[in-house]
Amino acid sequence: MAARAASRSLRIGLIPGDGIGREVIPAGRRVLEALPKSLGLDFSFVDLEAGWGTFQATGNALPDKTVETLKAECNGALFGAVSSPTTKVAGYSSPIVALRKKLNLYANIRPVKSVAGKPVDLVIVRENTEDLYVKEETTRTLEDGTKVAEAIKRISETASKRIGKIALELALSRQAIRNGGGKSHHKSPLLTVTHKSNVLSQTDGLFRETVRAVYDAEKARYGAVRYEEQIVDSMVYKLFLIPGAYDVIVAPNLYGDILSDGAAALVGSLGVVPSANVGDDFAIGEPCHGSAPDIEGKGIANPVATIRSVGVMLEFMGETEAAAVIHRAVDANLAEGLVKSPDLGGRNTTEEVVLDVLRRM
Repeated sequence: MAARAASRSLRIGLIPGDGIGREVIPAGRRVLEALPKSLGLDFSFVDLEAGWGTFQATGNALPDKTVETLKAECNGALFGAVSSPTTKVAGYSSPIVALRKKLNLYANIRPVKSVAGKPVDLVIVRENTEDLYVKEETTRTLEDGTKVAEAIKRISETASKRIGKIALELALSRQAIRNGGGKSHHKSPLLTVTHKSNVLSQTDGLFRETVRAVYDAEKARYGAVRYEEQIVDSMVYKLFLIPGAYDVIVAPNLYGDILSDGAAALVGSLGVVPSANVGDDFAIGEPCHGSAPDIEGKGIANPVATIRSVGVMLEFMGETEAAAVIHRAVDANLAEGLVKSPDLGGRNTTEEVVLDVLRRM
């Protein structure tokens, strides 16, 4: 490939967070720096703070400077992991949840793909801003002294419409990738809308009806997409029984959270599952694993989820060629299976896995 006439400069915020986030986010940076120069991309980086450790040091889990820098200077970002206290701590709240709200990152995109064994190649699109995650809870005491806790479940037409649209667009783009070179794929793209409207007729009913309305209103664009609906408990059963039957799954916040973590079991480990928090003009790549304090500092954290998250971030930044380079290298590493971290049954270190992926790039 001939080099492009001019490089495109992209500035990436690096937010390692807590625990093994500080061990895997540097791997993400190295992968970006190793992309072929022929792609015409020039990266710069800014280190930013957020997380439980930041809260302990400053009293603020998400400093204003981090948010301001992301908005003013960055084209995208990588977020590592967050340790959370097991009991309520006054003044503390999750920085990644706050980031999603402050940057209007309304969609959480989680691809789940296997390269061996049972075929799995799907993506879960999780609405990121509402549902029970609005965190409006109250506790009251009845006359007999017993306590009752209540939480608001909020579903809006606006949020449901935009998550439905991004899921439909993703179904089309995935099909275009499968049909690379103009070759028609044997299956048309599929969107599965997950809900519990048989019980929650107002909230989940609105979600289901709104996504369907987006599909119906733009049949000229989305007519090639097969559309179906699944009640969430049935969805869990079928997802584990026949994962190969699914393509793009869209769900409200809570169901998307549960489905996406559960789906990681289909591919062996959360350590290989990426995600991106996406809005209309910004994306944050985020591995799906937690801060893993049990292996922190041992040098054995799996960097694959972070590296794949770099690829997903780039896809939503419009850099699909660069993303493809990363995805091919990771897939080759996993398919060969000779260099892998302990969570996948291997004996290799974080550094050894990173070097193997870089070699394949």
